[in-house]
Amino acid sequence: MKFPLDEYANLNSPIHRWDVRYKLIGLISLMFAFATVNSWYLIPLMLFLTITLYGISKLPLSFLTNSLRYPGFFLLGVILLLPFLSGKTIVWQFGFLIIRQEGCLAVILIVSRFFSIMTTCLILFGTSSFLTTVKGMRNLGISPIITDMLMLSYRYIFELSKQLNMMLKSTRLRGFQMSKISGRNLSVYAALIGGLLVRSYQQSERVYQAMLLRGYGNLFNNESHTIYSTSINSFKFSFDVIYLFISLIIAVSFIIIEIFFS
Repeated sequence: MKFPLDEYANLNSPIHRWDVRYKLIGLISLMFAFATVNSWYLIPLMLFLTITLYGISKLPLSFLTNSLRYPGFFLLGVILLLPFLSGKTIVWQFGFLIIRQEGCLAVILIVSRFFSIMTTCLILFGTSSFLTTVKGMRNLGISPIITDMLMLSYRYIFELSKQLNMMLKSTRLRGFQMSKISGRNLSVYAALIGGLLVRSYQQSERVYQAMLLRGYGNLFNNESHTIYSTSINSFKFSFDVIYLFISLIIAVSFIIIEIFFS
């Protein structure tokens, strides 16, 4: 199965060719460094670095905008409310509406960190196939149970989405009008959610039983099994290490500057 994140995993760029194990360490370190940024003079540098990374990855702009669209809705409430609620310095007032300077600056900082962290995350998962990324996590020492749960959860969330769409379509064919809000509609939504939960539980049981029949559970005691191996079985000193070193230097520099010069 080809996942939505894998759509551009076969492009040819330095980040696509970067070994996924080094890539996980380097880009996650950058995301943690971006999360620590609170100084205004680091925001342009953070945004410049993020845009440069995205340009190097050769991922299309449409992939970024489509991926950030839904997470951006959660941030919209903060953007709309924070300038009116946070701070004391008034920069504009019209009746009871008051825009404060501290709130506007906080919005700029939050949006900048959100954009940098989410874009770096998209670069991480968009430049390698999801299966390769999970294998890289396994080779870095993350528990096989966690990586298996991550893989199966991501795999079957799309199956559940298809089932939900089929259930909604069947209700519309029976005359159900989703635009109306009433007690009857709420009971229908509750029944849909309950039915979906029951189906997902039953499907998880079937998947687990099928995995047991194929020997799942003995995998972790069999060191000769190569299901989690990658094309590169050992860490090699190459450009991958250089990219990792540069990423770690940048991440540590952000943290040091934030600690000592904020």
